[in-house]
Amino acid sequence: MSARNWILFVLALISVAGCTQRVDIERERAALLATDQEWMQAAGDADKFSSFYAADASVYQPGAPAVKGRDGIRDNFKTLMSMPGFALKWTVANSQVGEAGDIAYLSGAYDIKIGEGGEKGKYVTVWKKQADGSWKVTDDIFNADATAASPEPAPGPHTLTAPGQVTWGEPPPVLPPGMKFAVLLGDPSKPEPFVIRADMPAGYTIAPHWHPTDEQVTVLTGSLSFGMGDTLDKAAMTDLPAGGYALMPAKMHHYAMAKTPATIQVHGMGPFAINYVNPADDPSHAQR
Repeated sequence: MSARNWILFVLALISVAGCTQRVDIERERAALLATDQEWMQAAGDADKFSSFYAADASVYQPGAPAVKGRDGIRDNFKTLMSMPGFALKWTVANSQVGEAGDIAYLSGAYDIKIGEGGEKGKYVTVWKKQADGSWKVTDDIFNADATAASPEPAPGPHTLTAPGQVTWGEPPPVLPPGMKFAVLLGDPSKPEPFVIRADMPAGYTIAPHWHPTDEQVTVLTGSLSFGMGDTLDKAAMTDLPAGGYALMPAKMHHYAMAKTPATIQVHGMGPFAINYVNPADDPSHAQR
């Protein structure tokens, strides 16, 4: 073999050896894990934290559109970081580096603290080696762990009230005197379910008013008339006999009158309040 051919043969061997040179996967994995730790330590600085993402990276959040691009990711993280007591950490459970040594992924568990609460969950980050040899995140995917279902509350005590067991008394000052009033369930002044009952003589009238919550009325005995609006108009009222039902949505202006002696039951979600359209109609403003 001539010297020239020998030189060409050696050069070919060197070229083949260079093409088949194996990537040191463990060295790349160690470099990647070190970069990941640096990234976590930067979680208190939105600009530094976002610098670990590739320029065209994507963050996939549960229940929200993907955030595209490093700038958007930085702005999104700034909002999260501004919340009181914010802290973020994660633990790598699995790391894989491709045979070419330029693509990898990490997965594990994360823990976000915000004030007195926070969130724990799972994540996967996809990394790509850049032209300068650094590792950058191209895709960041995470979702929260399912929280344990709250135990079903124990059933409350049952209520059975016979008609003769109803305790009647005077109505509250905001209602005209002359009726009998009873609370069957709850406290109407609190934000909880309530049931009240009113026994009214014929002609008993409640001037135009409204409630901050829905009012549901059932006529038990007699006949009750309802009207809508700011001015009491007997001609425009609708009679509801025993068994009738009425729903007055929150803030609807209305008025009522017992056409005959009548007993009604009112139920809903408190707090139950009566606001008169004309403050002068409020009996609580007058001396009883």
